[in-house]
Amino acid sequence: MVFFDWDRYNLSQQALATIQQAADTFKSTGSARITATGHTDTTGSESYNMALSLRRANAVKDALVRDGVPAGAIQVIGKGKTQLLVPTGDGVREPQNRRVEIVLGAGQTAAPSVFSDPRSYCKALSDRYRQLRTNQIDETAAAAMAKCEAGDYATGIPVLEDALISARVPLPAPGFRWPGRPYTPPA
Repeated sequence: MVFFDWDRYNLSQQALATIQQAADTFKSTGSARITATGHTDTTGSESYNMALSLRRANAVKDALVRDGVPAGAIQVIGKGKTQLLVPTGDGVREPQNRRVEIVLGAGQTAAPSVFSDPRSYCKALSDRYRQLRTNQIDETAAAAMAKCEAGDYATGIPVLEDALISARVPLPAPGFRWPGRPYTPPA
């Protein structure tokens, strides 16, 4: 875990040392994946805290990349103030809740379930795109989502993958495109 000062997402020297350890562990395993999950305390609005938790997780991701971890191997998640390490009431500045949890896992654990079923993969792409574009979805992406819902995965999946890649958003199984083709995202 990496901890943060109140309302901040900059990394301390101790945080950088922890991130370096995670990067070294990743490199020694060869095919691991990393999830960086950001959290906040209970001060501030839900939307502000969600954005702050993502900034914290992305700060950790950026440091991992500087330490030699491929960006495509890192998944970033923001939880805001929804999963407190130390339960508190609203408006409490609890230092242990202001954190990013770094979890290393096997590289191929998620991919088979995603790639064995085009319907679930297409849904994951659609969900990720909706998270990216909460207030506006362009017509091309909307048409691709409709194709997926109608079972035309061969048409819908590549369009949604391209939309996410162009927005520099990691695919549901980073490092691969449907159907399990290796892919290196742009740096």
